[in-house]
Parts: sequence; structure tokens; C-alpha cells
Amino acid sequence: MADEQQDGKGGAGEQPGAAPAEDRLTYEESGVDYDRIDPLKVLAQRAARSTGANLDGAGAGAREVPASRGESAYVVDIGDAYLASITECLGTKALVADAIRESGRTWYDHIAQDTIATAVNDLVTVGARPLSIHAYWAAGSSDWFDDVERMNDLVEGWKAACDVLGVAWGGGETPCLTGVVEKGAIDLAASCVGIIRPKSRLTLGEDLAAGDAIVLLESSGIHANGLTLARKLAERLPEGYATAMPGGRTYGEALLDPTVLYPPVTEAAFEAGIGLRYIANITGHGWRKLMRHPGRFTYRMTDVPPVPEVLRFMVDETRQTAEEAYGSLNMGAGFALFVRPEDGDAAVACAEAQGVRAWVAGVVEDGPRQVVIEPAGVTLSGESLALRD
Repeated sequence: MADEQQDGKGGAGEQPGAAPAEDRLTYEESGVDYDRIDPLKVLAQRAARSTGANLDGAGAGAREVPASRGESAYVVDIGDAYLASITECLGTKALVADAIRESGRTWYDHIAQDTIATAVNDLVTVGARPLSIHAYWAAGSSDWFDDVERMNDLVEGWKAACDVLGVAWGGGETPCLTGVVEKGAIDLAASCVGIIRPKSRLTLGEDLAAGDAIVLLESSGIHANGLTLARKLAERLPEGYATAMPGGRTYGEALLDPTVLYPPVTEAAFEAGIGLRYIANITGHGWRKLMRHPGRFTYRMTDVPPVPEVLRFMVDETRQTAEEAYGSLNMGAGFALFVRPEDGDAAVACAEAQGVRAWVAGVVEDGPRQVVIEPAGVTLSGESLALRD
């Protein structure tokens, strides 16, 4: 990938040169195929939809917000406010931390933030303010808990992320799942509950319209998506995770940069009166997540943020095309705010006041459901994102 990112532009616009088929490595070949995974999500949505009526007979004065189904968090109307909830799993990033444990640190402070970020960054897309977080830490054997330093780093990192977000750590579960989780490994997940008050903060895209600006917020690196591909690539590299990238950092260390916590940015935007029309967390499916909204819109991107070195390195080494890269990785954009046309610059200012770089990178247009990334010469079709029933 070209080094043109230095001026804040581009990063994957140049297609890698032709390479022998045996040198290429796609996300599907690493073991993750969304075309096979997403149908279960849709099937679950269909079954879950009818259960919303159960709230009517619960006697709690609560009812679901149907439009939240298919969004990143589920929303319930409790009268004077809405409650939002989400459960998310870290994935396989902890395996990278364990693989480079001999480097002198456990990295589990970073891993803790990553896990919390998977949940809270989804929760705030509906306009919620996170209130409480619960932990799910499932080890493959009791041996995992013998590493006291790693255990302490996980706890301290979890608390530190909660303090940054201003949320309560409510509790959790630490099962030992021998035979389910691989021995020596741990499966990490988090659930989060948030409140939407005043109710006008509810953000489900009902007002999204042609002309709205798309503001992209920087990512810190791979975040927690694409790690299966990253781990598969490490098997091919001459020194594995210890392989030095052009900038001098090792591949493994760069993979463990913690995910950005975006709730401070959304809170600042609400407080500033920014006209937030829709919000998207760019995780699995990469930039295809920009068209998560069910409406028929074209999302035209005229600028792209700098691509983190670790992602440029991955794309180069796996010989991915720009379409594959933007369709599966965050490519430097971890979060998106869809705002009124006149609020683009103000949204950027809100993000940067919280220490997160941002760009007015595109515009919503009437047209077929697709993402057009002009600097990369890539179009991602709506048919490639089948997350909703």
C-alpha cells in the first residue's frame, strides 16, 4: 500500500500488484466467511421479533422500540427514557497477547479495553449513555488463573476503561469451560446497559437524508476485527509476530494497540447540539457497515483517513485488493457520524476535542444502496451486507 497517508489522504487506493494465488490470503480463507455467518443473525432476528410482545404482559410499563431491531443495540421504552443494551465478544485478539507474552508484559490491560470497546462502541450508536458493564471471562482451564500478572492486568485494565467511560462495573461471570474453550485460552465478552435521556437523543436514522455529511473517526489500528486473518498471516511471516514492519514496530505489538473508546465523542456531540442523524460502529464487514441503515442511499466517500501501518502491512502481505480490504477491515476509520450538512465541521471539532482525529469524508446521496469510496476506486454493494431481516 502506498505511503500517501502522511498527508491525511488515501491509503489503499493503489491495487496491489498481481500475485500468485498461493501468496494471497483472504478473510474467508482464514476461517471467517460472513456469507455463512450472517444468515444465522437474520434467522435470530426473525425469531426474536415476536418476543417483543412479551414486554406488554410483563407489568413493568416497558415496550420495545421495533426500529432498533437490526441496529447495534436493542432499545426499550420505559416511559420517561429509553434503555439500550448490548452483548459483545472480543474474538481472538487475546490469542495474540498470549503469543507474545514473552515480550515482558501481558498486554491484558489493552485486551480489557478492547473487550469493553466492542460493547460500548455499539451501544452509543443508538444515542445511549453507558451506565453499567458486566464481564464474561470464560477460561479453558483453571491453569489460566495461575498467571497472576496477566490476571491483575485484565482486572486493572477493565477498571481503567470503566473509569474513562464513567460507568459502573456491575459484576460478571468467570466460568472454567474445559472442553469448550481451548486449554490455556480465555474467551472475553462484555454486556452493557445504557440510558437514552432525554428521549430526543434516540438515534435510529429516521431523519437520515440525502445531503447529510459523513464524518469518520480515526481508528487506532486493527481494533478487534480481522484478528483471525492477522493470526493466519503471522503463520506465514518469517518471524511471526516478531516480524518488523517498515516503521520499526513489530507486527504483534502493533496488533495489540487498544481499540478507541468512542463514547466521549458521542457525548460531546450531543452536548454540543450536533444534528446526529445516524451513527455506525465500523467493525466486522469493514466499511460495508457504513450502509447499515435500512434505507436506500448511496454513501459517497470523497476522502479517506490515513490507514494505520499495521493494516497497510496486512493488506500488502496478504495481497488483498482494495475492495477486499475496505470490505473487511476498518482501514483507519473506526466509527462514523452521519450529521446534518451544516454540522460536519462541528462534529470534527467535537471529536478532536476528545483527542480523536476526524474528517468530513463523504455525503449521503439518493441512489442504490452502496458505499462508493472514490479515492480507493471501490464500490461496496448493498447485497454484500445482509445483517437485517
